[in-house]
Order: sequence, then C-alpha cells, then structure tokens
Amino acid sequence: MAPSGVSVFGLGYVGCVTAACLADRGHRVIGVDVAQSKVDLLNAGQATIVEEGIAELVTAGHAAGRLRATTSVADAVATTSMSLICVGTPSQANGNLDLTYVERVCSQIGEALRTKASRHTVVIRSTVFPGTTETLARPALERASGKRAGVDFGLSMNPEFLREGSSIRDFYGPPFTVIGTSDEATGRDVAALYTGIDAPLHVVATGVAEMLKYACNAYHGLKVGFANEIGNVCKALGVDSHEVMNIFVQDTKLNVSRAYLIPGFAFGGSCLPKDLRAITYRARQLDVATPILGATLESNEEQVTRAYNMVMAAGNRRVGVLGLAFKEGTDDLRESPMVALVERLLGKGIDLAIYDREVSQAKLIGSNKDFIEREIPHVWTLFRPTVADVLSHAETVIIGNGSAEFRGIEPQLRPGQLVVDLVRAFGARRSDGSTYEGICW
Repeated sequence: MAPSGVSVFGLGYVGCVTAACLADRGHRVIGVDVAQSKVDLLNAGQATIVEEGIAELVTAGHAAGRLRATTSVADAVATTSMSLICVGTPSQANGNLDLTYVERVCSQIGEALRTKASRHTVVIRSTVFPGTTETLARPALERASGKRAGVDFGLSMNPEFLREGSSIRDFYGPPFTVIGTSDEATGRDVAALYTGIDAPLHVVATGVAEMLKYACNAYHGLKVGFANEIGNVCKALGVDSHEVMNIFVQDTKLNVSRAYLIPGFAFGGSCLPKDLRAITYRARQLDVATPILGATLESNEEQVTRAYNMVMAAGNRRVGVLGLAFKEGTDDLRESPMVALVERLLGKGIDLAIYDREVSQAKLIGSNKDFIEREIPHVWTLFRPTVADVLSHAETVIIGNGSAEFRGIEPQLRPGQLVVDLVRAFGARRSDGSTYEGICW
C-alpha cells in the first residue's frame, strides 16, 4: 500500500528532486534538513537547488499543501510512515566515502522510532558501498530504536538514477526502479511510491541494489573516456569522430547491448586482442595518449592471472581443462586466454588433462594449428577423448568455455574435487571456498 506520508532526509540535489516529484505524484511529503535556510526555502515554496522544472514543482507542491519542511526528526518520523535518506556521502581525501551523515540520520530516525507504535519504513537513497545498509544503517537504527529491522520496521535500499539537468525527466522515466530488501512487505511498500511509472521494477538483495549504482556510474565514466580516446585518435588521423560514433551507437546487437557485459573470463580470439594492440600502437605513433584502451589489455591479462592464482591456491597437481578454445562452438585457439592459462600451469609443472570437442589435431588447420603447436608444442599429448576421462584425472577441474556438455558435470564430480568455473556453468551457484570457485561470483 502507498505510504501515508513520506519524510525525505537531506534537501540537497537528490532530496529536493525526490521530495518535489513525490509531492507532484500526490504524496504528502516532509523534507528534513539540519540547515534552517533550506527548510525556510521549502516552506516558502522555493527550491533548494537550481534545476530545470524544479521551481515549478516545489511551488505547486507547497501550494497544494503536500510539501513542507522541518528540522525536527521526531516530527517528520511521527507524521509519516516512510523515511527516505538522501543525505550526502562525500569523498574523503583517500577516495573513501564519508558515511557520517548516513549513520547520524539513521541514529536520529531510530531514536524517533523508539516511541512510535505504528510500522515505519526506512529507505537508504544515498549512494553507499555494498554492505552499508546491513552493516551500518541497520545497527544504527536498531541500537537507537531498540527494535528489529524486518520485524518492527522496514529497511530498504532504493538507489536513484538522476542526472543533473534532466533529473525530473529521469525520475518519471528511469531505466529501471530498483529496490533492495530482504523483506517482501517492505519491497511492496517502497514499490508503491512508483506506481504508474513506466519502468521495469527489480526487487533484489540489498547488496545488488547498492552495487548497481556504482556499476552504472563506473560504466558511464568508462564510456565517456572511451569515446574521448577514440575521438582523440580520430582527430590525429583527420577522421570525423562524431560521424564514427553516431554510426557506432546504431549497433544495438553488440556495441550498445548486454553483449560483452557478462562477468567472467578474459576475452580472446583473432580480433579483439589484435585490434586493441593495433589501435594503441597507432595512437602512440600519433603521440595520442589512450590509457583506457591500453588498460583494457592489462585488465584482460589480469583476469588470466586471477584464474591461475585460483587454481594454484588449491595446491592440487592434477588439473583438468574442459574447453580450450576461447568460445564454445569454435575451434579457434588463437590468443585464447585458456591457452595462456594452460601455458602458465604447465610452466609450474602441473599435470594437465584437456578436453575440447571442437579441437583436435586432425581438424585444426592453417594459422590456428600453427599457433597452438608453437605455443604448446606437445599439446596433443595432453588431450583426452571424453569429459569423463578428464574428470577421472583431475583433482581440480577448470571449466573454460560455455559448452553445453560442461554444464551438466556436477553429478559426475567426486567428493573433494574442486571446480574452477570461468563461465558460470552451474547457474546461480556461488563460490564456497572448498568444492567450487567462480572467477567473479
């Protein structure tokens, strides 16, 4: 059910926009801030920030009696059924977040909840690290209130995706609405704030909601830097960078899509590594710095190192490899990260057994065959004819590509056998530290 009233803590950018938009949608909203000047502005029907359309929304909300402000936490909590925390989380000198304001507001809300009989929901809307809601907000609320989250009051994480300059449009037309909570009733209450907004709704684990905001913003920064580096190279070559990128974004199958955005192992094959090396080499010739493009190859190599360290940490000498080609359904071994991993393991004296249905000495031809025989001259002595043969040999099993026949091996595993999964072959299974290790899950 929709909340009977909403208190919004923090009347800066996110708080002011959130309060004004919720009031515009018919909710009774109370803004809360320690700065009397901001409270006075809102109570005079004036916005606390400069943003397209915000002044009109605040004026209309105030005139309709749906929007007011106070410095009193007790008043705000007592007269609403939901509190949205939108206080700042500024950077410290070392880049860490200063969560002082979040913790302080949680303690203040908790104190107000101690004497409140009706159920109340607390929603973290400030951008915080994964784990903050559970390890900082929850304890502060519970200590101050003497009550339990999920039982006596609701607790949720609801990240915002508001861009300065278009925040009101973004509020009404977000890419998605994300609610992090372990409490179904709380999820329904928070979702009621956004009834009628046309956007996919995701009710997820709190940590997912917290991390999503960082994933989005990091990717946005990556895109800006990527486009700028491509543009810098284009200028040095006398190419129209905007025309290049205008066509680039029209590819919604690969360039602007979920393609390549699934966490897992390193990329390989005959194109990506070669082309990245070529463009960074050409940029150096042109005296154009491309740190993002260069770091992409470094990051890719680091993922191979990560897999190697996971295998070596187990201490097992007999290792099986399921899938040597860089992608299922292909026999392409050129610059396969699995070949690089195998080379490193062989260098440490690991006893390897390999299976890949698509790869055989008889079938490989041309540069593909030359590559593998140059990199691992005795590779064919390591191959086994079946998956079962590899499993019989191995103490540690590496799943190297997403072939369907590797996804059903769980029933064939022996007790104590370790699986290092580079492609999430076992679905939602997560690392357990003993029998299963996913490379990044």
